[in-house]
Amino acid sequence: MVPLSWYLMLAAALFSVGLFGVLVRRNAIAILLGVELMLNAVNINLVAFWRYGDVTSMAGQVFAVIVFAVAAAEVAVGLALVISVYRRRNTVVADELDMMKW
Repeated sequence: MVPLSWYLMLAAALFSVGLFGVLVRRNAIAILLGVELMLNAVNINLVAFWRYGDVTSMAGQVFAVIVFAVAAAEVAVGLALVISVYRRRNTVVADELDMMKW
């Protein structure tokens, strides 16, 4: 049986890679991928704590499904915004996206 600490270390590493991707990348699509990695790290934590906690309760799995739904909505809205911005500006570099500025 795999110990809980291994799952937590995997989730921490995955979250760190996602955070690094969000902070360092300039491409809007790469930033969205970093956010997805962070959400998947959260799902690993939720399911791991459910597995090593009260297995009779389905709370961890329910929260993981909710996070999946939020991630799917985030991808849909994020990609729609990126496509819209690309059609208008012909770039997806986050530093050049200043449409909301006066």
